[in-house]
Amino acid sequence: MEPWRGAVPAALGCADALAAVAVGWPRGAVALLTVLAVVAALNAAGGLYRAAPMTSALDELPRLLGHTAVAWCVAEALAPGAGAPVALAAVIAGHTAAATATRAVAHAARRRAWRRRPRPALVVGTGPAGERVALALAAHPEYGLRPVGLVGPVPRRLPEIAPLPVVTSSRDITRAIVRFAVRDAVFARPPEDALVRLFWARGCAVWLVAADPAAAAGAPGHLWGFGCRRLDPPPRPHRRPGRLGKRGLDVVLACAALAVAAPVLAACAVAVRVADGPGVIFRQERVGEDGRPFTMLKFRTLRPADEREAASRWTVAGDPRLSAVGRLLRRSGLDELPQLWNVLRGDMSLVGPRPERPHFVERFSDIYPGYADRHRMPVGLTGLAQVSGLRGDTSIEDRTRFDNFYIETWSLWQDVRIMLRTTAACFRLGGS
Repeated sequence: MEPWRGAVPAALGCADALAAVAVGWPRGAVALLTVLAVVAALNAAGGLYRAAPMTSALDELPRLLGHTAVAWCVAEALAPGAGAPVALAAVIAGHTAAATATRAVAHAARRRAWRRRPRPALVVGTGPAGERVALALAAHPEYGLRPVGLVGPVPRRLPEIAPLPVVTSSRDITRAIVRFAVRDAVFARPPEDALVRLFWARGCAVWLVAADPAAAAGAPGHLWGFGCRRLDPPPRPHRRPGRLGKRGLDVVLACAALAVAAPVLAACAVAVRVADGPGVIFRQERVGEDGRPFTMLKFRTLRPADEREAASRWTVAGDPRLSAVGRLLRRSGLDELPQLWNVLRGDMSLVGPRPERPHFVERFSDIYPGYADRHRMPVGLTGLAQVSGLRGDTSIEDRTRFDNFYIETWSLWQDVRIMLRTTAACFRLGGS
């Protein structure tokens, strides 16, 4: 997972907290905690913790002033102490100035980080407007967006920003999102509902850029002079409590499983070291939720000949290089236990579609309809397809169908049932 995804909201939250503490600590704990809570809630609701590429602290100042004023009025009602209205106004002004200053530092650090590592983006529009936007983003990485492709019909002439590929179909867009780990889509033409929903479904932020100056009126920000605003998906409140519950279940059970299985993990590590030599843990890039790559951990059961074999060989079941320990670990599923650490990190969930290597994700997305839809949910240590016997060299089409059925019918109880069935399968040595 990209480090800047969680770092930006955390940095802005710390900036707000520092400003509140600097101004509010003389007022006492009740007032300070009240201001911290109200400011954090209002800033979150107002989108002030989201990483907009064009935002500056001065752009945020009017909203910061309003949120700070509300927070201190609430604090004054709960714990009076400011005295005259002039004194309260001075506290609000000081807090707003401090918040603006600390946020300016956070935004400057963000822009430096984005300049060093801009995130991949697709520019929607293959005409002159799309080309101008792509050229501007490529020339100004401080906005944090690096164009990796143009979406739309093939233009009559090749774009100047070579060798940028042109993506023409929905399937190719999905493949590009997975292949390049795209997190943003920049529309340089009027947005189409179906295309916008496709990007939202893949977890991408959608930006609408007004390449025509006359159409930039009312835009809250800009990308190198192009008016720009973010298009947010409609809220889905019924999903958030479920996702929070799923994540909570993952953390609690993964911690418990690591504690209980510590002797087993140690025994497996020693067995692998004795049987197969150094290099107990095998690390491999896999594709996670919304097409984001991450490093998956396993006990090593076979040492691949080279990186190409590790990335593109489908299965090693029956390989003569497998030791007796390796075969036992694979059949019992114990080789997957280190992935509990991936679960704690947030790379994976305990239950979900199994993650695959980028080479095969790109290949299967092109062959099997709906394969890329599996990335709508966190990938899992186990899943409905696996407990239904679809492990190892089995039908990808069937796995895709099972995984999408699991996503459409998801519930916490279904996760518990799958985990219980997985535990029973481990004792039956039903692995690959």
